Amino acid sequence: MAHDPGRVLIFDTTLRDGEQSPGASLNLEEKLAIAQQLARLGVDVIEAGFPFASQGDFAAVHRIAQQVGGEHGPVICGLSRASRGDIKACAEALAPAPRRRIHTFIATSDIHLEHKLRKSRKEVLAIVPDMVAYAHSLVDDVEFSCEDAGRSDPEFLYEVIEAAIAAGATTINIPDTVGYTTPTEFGELIAGIDRHVPNIGDAVLSVHGHNDLGLAVANFLESVKNGARQLECTINGIGERAGNAALEELVMALHVRRRYFNPFFGRDADSPTPLTAVRTEEITKTSRLVSNLTGMVVQPNKAIVGANAFAHESGIHQDGVLKNRLTYEIVDARTVGLTDNRISLGKLSGRSAVRARLEELGYDLSREDLDDAFARFKDLADRKREITDRDLEAIVSEQVQQPEARYQLKLVQVSCGSSLSPTATVTLADEDGKEQTMASIGTGPVDAVCQALNALAGEPNELVEFSVKSVTEGIDAIGEVTIRLRRDGELYSGHSADTDVVVAAAQAFVNALNRLVAGSAQPALHPQRDAAPLDARPTL
Repeated sequence: MAHDPGRVLIFDTTLRDGEQSPGASLNLEEKLAIAQQLARLGVDVIEAGFPFASQGDFAAVHRIAQQVGGEHGPVICGLSRASRGDIKACAEALAPAPRRRIHTFIATSDIHLEHKLRKSRKEVLAIVPDMVAYAHSLVDDVEFSCEDAGRSDPEFLYEVIEAAIAAGATTINIPDTVGYTTPTEFGELIAGIDRHVPNIGDAVLSVHGHNDLGLAVANFLESVKNGARQLECTINGIGERAGNAALEELVMALHVRRRYFNPFFGRDADSPTPLTAVRTEEITKTSRLVSNLTGMVVQPNKAIVGANAFAHESGIHQDGVLKNRLTYEIVDARTVGLTDNRISLGKLSGRSAVRARLEELGYDLSREDLDDAFARFKDLADRKREITDRDLEAIVSEQVQQPEARYQLKLVQVSCGSSLSPTATVTLADEDGKEQTMASIGTGPVDAVCQALNALAGEPNELVEFSVKSVTEGIDAIGEVTIRLRRDGELYSGHSADTDVVVAAAQAFVNALNRLVAGSAQPALHPQRDAAPLDARPTL
């Protein structure tokens, strides 16, 4: 049987696979902020990126290894193809982390071997032990993945896995790369590996899967019943195409249904010992941070972290919940850190009180960022009677870990109405402080604002998404705006919040422009160091 650590290890790949969601590009400081929150969440492994892909990815993995990895913190992991150049770059990026892992992979399905790698099974079977052994010579902790394992011949998988473990792999990952398998099939695949690989006891069995058919979480839970002890997942389920298995859903399924899963770990059904090390009260905070920084809005009916996850509309349901929450709720909202706390701060509150509350909410701001946040808080307190934690999170989230601003919004003013042409006047300052003003007419006030900003910035782009949502209830609620711009096939997100949604839209557009400019200035990929074709953003 595969090595059993006694619980399920949570391997978070939000910063690697999750960032591959279209438009979810993150800068270094944003990646660091998410990694620090993932450490507070209590994940076992953070896959910080793919160091060989670009100098930016290398720098992000190296910085996270320096500042997040620790003797008692999560393992910091980097992804690499099964090639020496990739593996060497990965080891160099991870070097500062006391606990580090190289995660190397190669495809094993016939369709990938024939059309992508153009290699035979025999060639792949020779590459695997060679590259795993090389990785093992650089770090003690090596994970090997059989890309597209869900569509691979099981007999060939057994051979590859046996060779990888013999060469030093301590974790074997089985990815359902295209989200093709069903729970029964995936469970049988894991059980077959557990039965037929003779040295499987020397490695932890891991799973990675995509949600193309909406089955990723179900597949993972079935794999746990058949010996998998590491789950590779992302916050909010973000990732390539339809996304990955959602961390919050997996963790809460194992938490709520612990009595059902305990026997598969050799425990008594009533054992109170948690099946993961995740601090569930950090889930909501982590979800919001990832959503804000990536610009990817969580769907309202999303399990565990959606806005409607704990809402009740039906009168029958409301009556039952008022009498006893267990009638219609299987999860206590407080378990995932969802509260309706209102902070007792107002116009007369001092900077220290605001800083203390922000720290409680998980924000560790620099002096300059705190000054900006405090100024915005005081401005909000003048306009809004009741301030909640969500309001406070909203007003600081856009300024935390933003790229260095090339453009700053100085003024936005609009006029519109049933008998008026929507007109916007905006003033934009560049990095040298030079201000320019432009007036534009649009189909509506937001369109007019965007046209004026585009005219001033002179950065070619296409606006592909504009969304607005209310942070809290009430006529004076803050509105959160997300804007996505596209240029040269790349998407750049901007996010902002304000009680005036037009102002929020203008600032979100400027934030997206700053990301676009920063993204265009990113260093090129590493020069090719071996004969393998470079897939800049591989997916498992």
